[in-house]
Amino acid sequence: MDFNLAQLQEAVAETVPDRECLVFRERRFSFGEVTDRTRRLANFLLDRDLGLCRERDELQPWESGQDHLALYLHNGNEYLEAMLGAYKARVAPFNVNYRYVEQELIYLLRDARARGIVYAATFAPTLDKIRSDLPDLEILIQVADDSGNPLLSGAVDYEAALASSSADRPDLQWSPDDLYILYTGGTTGTPKGVLWRQADIFVTAMGGRRMDGTEYPDLESIVERARAGGQRSVPCPPFMHGASHWVAFLNLFAGHTVVVQNEVRHLDPDDILSTVEREKANGLLIGGDAFARPLLDQLRRKSYDLSSMRVLASGGAPLAKGYKKEFLEHIPQVMLLDAIGSSESGAQGQHVSTKATGAETGKFAPNPGTCVLSEDLARVLAPGDPEIGWFARKGRVPLGYLGDPDKTTRTFPEIDGVRYTVPGDRARTGADGIIEVYGRDSATITSGGEKIFAEEVEEALKHHPAVYDAVVAGRPSERWGQEVVAIVQLREGVQVSGEELREECGRHIARYKHPKAFVFVEKVVRSPSGKADYRWAKLKAEGG
Repeated sequence: MDFNLAQLQEAVAETVPDRECLVFRERRFSFGEVTDRTRRLANFLLDRDLGLCRERDELQPWESGQDHLALYLHNGNEYLEAMLGAYKARVAPFNVNYRYVEQELIYLLRDARARGIVYAATFAPTLDKIRSDLPDLEILIQVADDSGNPLLSGAVDYEAALASSSADRPDLQWSPDDLYILYTGGTTGTPKGVLWRQADIFVTAMGGRRMDGTEYPDLESIVERARAGGQRSVPCPPFMHGASHWVAFLNLFAGHTVVVQNEVRHLDPDDILSTVEREKANGLLIGGDAFARPLLDQLRRKSYDLSSMRVLASGGAPLAKGYKKEFLEHIPQVMLLDAIGSSESGAQGQHVSTKATGAETGKFAPNPGTCVLSEDLARVLAPGDPEIGWFARKGRVPLGYLGDPDKTTRTFPEIDGVRYTVPGDRARTGADGIIEVYGRDSATITSGGEKIFAEEVEEALKHHPAVYDAVVAGRPSERWGQEVVAIVQLREGVQVSGEELREECGRHIARYKHPKAFVFVEKVVRSPSGKADYRWAKLKAEGG
């Protein structure tokens, strides 16, 4: 059975209306209150003629028949409410990277054909500068914050918009074909809007499968799961990235409480750990090593009561093996969950580490439909096949990229009549069915005829205690074609030579994969979700 995300929220809230749903700073909203607020936003949008234009069966896979609402926000209850409110109006919300400069924002909002935007007051001056370049942008909803910026001309305050609108359920027939849109981060190329059916993203990324991998057969079984819920989770990476709001919705649809840390503009490890302690959270989501290192340093400086924690998950970027070991020393009862996936695939697999099993990284138990395709995209590779192919999924996959039929065809090919998603990671399937993922092909370095995957070199470097963060890129070489360059951020007050770092690499990877050069920087640039910015790394490598 297929489900619409608005339908799911309404059903869960009807079952546990008084349970705490969203917590942000001093504000606490029950499931019933979130229903009220999201209906009000939906009716506000509908009253301004935003909504459905054409049904899905009239469209090509790369086309949208709905109006689009941009979300230009830091984390907070308003982000998740705006997504749900838009779904209830049959409007398709999409994520805006709040780090973008003016020209990037203009590109994104034009590409998405945004008719409305919900934005934080702190971004009002930037938005005001580019409004004249966005003639389609009609509806502006401003979320108040501590910036003190006044309402833009023609804009409506978020809370005023809700207060002025009806809390009645919108008189619409929600469809499982309604769109979920997720823009890619643009760390390896131009951002593209991935179009999903809501029914498909629910199953692949938002808790639509049971633990045994089977899909929930009906709404009653989902409601029954929610009735037994009540856990508390802190997804701390920015909601503008898929992994974080996927975890938030996974918890909400299971009847759990989602807690947002107080400081949402930058990573504050004390605030995150204090939030877990104060709220007695059972789960914490982080974004790879960029989150792990500051949290581990903070755990050395200060003691916290983290006895409530059961799961520490990393989404968007994997955790280094050494960092996993450190977490298990500080929080021995926790289960460390590395989840792997992408905007184009949803969740594809996971790796679990515990005190009993020990720490490992890079290998994942596949979710249903996950597989490895051959280099030529002609066949599915069997377990044990030595070929390094393409990490892929079949079954519930996206429709395509907004407005881009050519890239839709390339990324979502058909093999023997079955449609796959191939986001660009390289992988190999072991004889036991476990998949080893090597990283993005766009970040692969071919040196001396050998393929070298950036992430395995980065993992080797991070074993050295002097390394705070590292990212690896290739640069042209007359001798090798390309050569490996490591861009390294050292721990404060520590010095180390390139030769010492090569020696550390020698303990973990073959010699031909070792960096030929090192560029030491004050700070490695990553996205707010923790993903490496390989375009930046390539520029550093070529200039270093």
